[in-house]
Amino acid sequence: MDERKRDSIVAYIRRRKAEVGIELDDLAAAIAQDQIQHKSAKYRSATGETWSGEGEMPQWLKQAISAGQSLEHFAVDGATQSTPATRPKVDWSQDPFAGSRLSTLRPTQSDLH
Repeated sequence: MDERKRDSIVAYIRRRKAEVGIELDDLAAAIAQDQIQHKSAKYRSATGETWSGEGEMPQWLKQAISAGQSLEHFAVDGATQSTPATRPKVDWSQDPFAGSRLSTLRPTQSDLH
């Protein structure tokens, strides 16, 4: 962040603090609480909403999952260990058609009936 932008933000916070009557301790406590919340968050939306994974699932996450999104998509910093879907290993050494043109042909609808 450049110096002018930082100074502008500091001036804005000081002005708002005086207007609303916020004490420095209140501001520090709010920042600390926010940091704790973000550290304990296991899931985060694109808009910054978080969920620790405890208690009832929040509405934003319920809606995303019902729309087809996976829970792992919202995981924060590897909070959930998703196992990638791996294909089963196939031993092609005994397949007489492996590597031939017959191994690349796909059945058509008429072949299936």
